[in-house]
Amino acid sequence: MDSHASSSVVDPITVEIIRERLITIVREMRGNMLRAAFSSAVCELHDMSCAILDDAGQLLALSEGDNPQHVFPIIWSAEQLLAKFKGDIHPGDIFLHNDPLTGGTHLNDICVIAPLFIGDQMAFLPVVRVHFEDVGGMSPGSVSAAATDTFQEGVRIPLIRAFSKGKRDNDLFDVLLANMRIPEEREGDFEAMLGTARIAQRRLVALVEEFGLATQHACSTQLLDRAEQRMRSRIAAIPAASYEYEIAMDPRGEQAQPLIIRAKVEVNGSGLRVDFTGTSPQNKGPWNLGPSGAPTGVFMVLKALLDRTGPVNSGTFRPLEIFTPPGSLLCPTEPVGFGGMGDVRRNLEMAIMGALAPVMQDAITGETKSTANQMVISGANIKDKRPFIFYEAPPGGTGGFKEHDGNAALRTFLEGDFGSLQSVEAIEAKFPLRVERLELRPNSGGSGRRRGGLGFRREIRVLCDEASLTVLSDRNVLPPYGVLGGEAGAPNKFFVRRGDAETVPGAIPGKIANHPLKKDDVVISESSGGGGFGDPLERDISAVEADLRQGYIDESHAKNMYGVVHANGRVDREATAALRKTAKAERRTFRTARSDSLRGPDGLRVCGLNAESAGKIGVATGDIVEIITGNGAPLRCWVRLEKAAPAGAVTLSGTSLGLAGVVENAEVRLRPLRTPAGVAAKIWRERLEALA
Repeated sequence: MDSHASSSVVDPITVEIIRERLITIVREMRGNMLRAAFSSAVCELHDMSCAILDDAGQLLALSEGDNPQHVFPIIWSAEQLLAKFKGDIHPGDIFLHNDPLTGGTHLNDICVIAPLFIGDQMAFLPVVRVHFEDVGGMSPGSVSAAATDTFQEGVRIPLIRAFSKGKRDNDLFDVLLANMRIPEEREGDFEAMLGTARIAQRRLVALVEEFGLATQHACSTQLLDRAEQRMRSRIAAIPAASYEYEIAMDPRGEQAQPLIIRAKVEVNGSGLRVDFTGTSPQNKGPWNLGPSGAPTGVFMVLKALLDRTGPVNSGTFRPLEIFTPPGSLLCPTEPVGFGGMGDVRRNLEMAIMGALAPVMQDAITGETKSTANQMVISGANIKDKRPFIFYEAPPGGTGGFKEHDGNAALRTFLEGDFGSLQSVEAIEAKFPLRVERLELRPNSGGSGRRRGGLGFRREIRVLCDEASLTVLSDRNVLPPYGVLGGEAGAPNKFFVRRGDAETVPGAIPGKIANHPLKKDDVVISESSGGGGFGDPLERDISAVEADLRQGYIDESHAKNMYGVVHANGRVDREATAALRKTAKAERRTFRTARSDSLRGPDGLRVCGLNAESAGKIGVATGDIVEIITGNGAPLRCWVRLEKAAPAGAVTLSGTSLGLAGVVENAEVRLRPLRTPAGVAAKIWRERLEALA
């Protein structure tokens, strides 16, 4: 009998002790995994997470270092486990899963679930999820912009039993490892995951022996209920209404068609519903999310906006309801590609933030890099000719926010302790590569009253005879947005230098599949900056001076973006005041006019301008403008010249007016969005002119 619990209510001190014990166990799991794993994606990038679920599949604990993108989908995996193997789960069983269509993320993320029994009762589900550097497929690293379905991305593992009552299924592991490149590393990671799960089991047994299973269950119930009420109280503080925003991802291939994520956030008391109706259909590329992806993204951004310091468990998710249209890129009905799910999920998060921006100005930030930026250099080692796979996810700047500038070269504030950068020493010790430059990228942070964080630049020289480059990335054409009048950050850029020539492989920037490299080629990654927060002309002059001293911006950027005149080592404050006054006076504003006949091809959100108005801001058909109200995130629209457009007005459809958060005859500012020239811009212009 459990001597610690006489009722379902446990004293608060015991509740806190058990909560901290659970988190401590997860921390130990994480520490063991980082030290025992074989692949640099784990040891250097920390691309893994651990968690503890209860016997009903409810998330109880993760650590501050774990990534909710990894952990929350585990709830879907646990649901699959409990449904598929109901009544057939035994002590010593261990299960594997990575299938995005049944709750996984992308194929590289493999999870190990190790049910723990106390006597004859299943009590916990310790879980480890790890990004495997390769799981097979058409490209080394198993991510490719050329993939058209998930079969080309590697081995798809449904929820399967890998150990039965403690006995390993060697045939299963033989099949899996035979389909993965560098199988000895993959097997080493598997063993590290299994050992980590067993550590969790031992620590949980000790916890139950000390407090009793009934006490632990009662504490878990209170922790989940308490987290739910905490989240509900945060939601209730948002004015009850519907808020909507739409974000466009980069175009794909030669179609030049951006993917659209539209989010309507409906707040009703202490509950919140997100409806993604209007989002682009599923695509044959790798830019799709499985059923766990959208709920995970919604949870991550809302937790960051509403309750940064509270616990993360299944209780925090209870007030949220998510609808994803079947057949959309957020709810595919076929085995499409999922390798770029990190890009989709991050854009989804920024769509939610854009929707809530008008009523959460104290909490929002400029957009982060909104992409996983997956980059793979692969080839053969020089001495033994054994294959190597160098996987990196270059970080970028985070957005500026009310209190401070964004952070430089950071993955994102929504994640846990992911390594921002693999160290130079680790790369050069393991791979036939030499890092020749690693620095912050000047002028990359979005200008604003609070500046967006800077991206970085890395140059890597290939030392082996032949190699290949694969990049799966977003925000190379459409840069991260600023908020409350802040400017966009610089877009990502991946290119190759061979001798004196620099090339950007692929039809669309950031979409590179197995591009051949030769010895002494230099792969250059320049990551995006975060979006700015607030009007750049209102930035404190001393902050601009500090940026100049640090080399974060140059004098031209200070003058053009912040209206600060700097010469001979000092700021000319009189000239700065005059320049800022002139710059504000020259800003062009337009009144909004409704046009129900306005339409665009391939999901391009279109605004109409007559030739005179377009000339005043230097745009033409096919260019992109940001519609700025100063009250949230900007709505991006593709310009189409229209003779019938009223003078001094921008014509918008009724839907566009709603997304911009304005009514007819409102005053808005149009700001041209400069994007890299190329195939996309040419096709945009041609298609819009054809509709004129």
